[in-house]
Amino acid sequence: MQKFFYGIGAFIALLIIVGLALPRYARVTAETRIDAHPATVFALINDFRRYRLWSPMIETDPNARIVYSGPARGVGATMTWDGAIIGAGAQIITQSRPHEYLETSVNPDNSGAARSWFDLSGDNGTTTVTWSFETDFGYNIVGRYFALLLTGVVKRDYEEGLASLKDLAETLPGADFGDVEIEQIVVEATEIAYLPTSSVPEPAAISDAMGHAYYEILSFIDQHGLAEAGAPISITRVFSGSELLFDAAIPVRGVSESTPRDGASVRIGQTYAGNVIRVRHIGSYRTLGETHRKIAAYLAALGVERAGDAWESYVSDPTKVPESELLTYVYYPIKL
Repeated sequence: MQKFFYGIGAFIALLIIVGLALPRYARVTAETRIDAHPATVFALINDFRRYRLWSPMIETDPNARIVYSGPARGVGATMTWDGAIIGAGAQIITQSRPHEYLETSVNPDNSGAARSWFDLSGDNGTTTVTWSFETDFGYNIVGRYFALLLTGVVKRDYEEGLASLKDLAETLPGADFGDVEIEQIVVEATEIAYLPTSSVPEPAAISDAMGHAYYEILSFIDQHGLAEAGAPISITRVFSGSELLFDAAIPVRGVSESTPRDGASVRIGQTYAGNVIRVRHIGSYRTLGETHRKIAAYLAALGVERAGDAWESYVSDPTKVPESELLTYVYYPIKL
């Protein structure tokens, strides 16, 4: 019997010695190359709500209860979960460098806290994504043995997750919005004198149609004693591919009960009021189409829904400002 206990003790001692010899850190790295710009890929990892579209954890336990808190994106964004398969836990974004790097802390309030991070590098419209995981078991002998199993499971999940991320990113619009200045603001309604206008979608034709429309609007403003209250704008109504329908408009002051509001040509109305994203465009009006494509890619990547028609505000006077320095603000109403 004594030999038996000696054997048990020796076995336990061996387990402890081997356990202490095992690495205290469990580390995993997975990598893939995605045919999408870093801005698109980053948008999909910087928002926990977008994880539903590609995360292996969500697929493993679709009935899990998931709660989001903190900011919608970036540092401080938090996701907690509780499911029959994946158990309970939390994850918080601790570092967020747009289009380059993102780090999260997993179960930060527990002794088994870990960190996970993404490194992104772009090259000719593609992105190399490296997804890494690390947890420190310290002198937890059981944890070090558990790490032998954990690393294999995490490696598999990360590889599957990156494959899903790749599939998703490559289906989104391909314009690179990484160089676009985008801000989210709230705008108030402004009274406008406007004229519904149409044109073929060619820069010269659009410019000619706008010129005629603004001439009529300015004549209407002078005729009815109104005052200009802002830069000219155009509100896109319909774009069929062969025809562009838009409202040419100028913000006005001095509208009274006697001012015609719904005439056969120029009318009085109001701009949209509410949440918008605003993009600053510098340069020729001919390149505004590319800015709109970048905005569309931004909205798709972040999963933001539009709430109305987009419009452009032509801040600069093209007769006084060089074409390369023209300032135009582009607005897109959005749902929060």
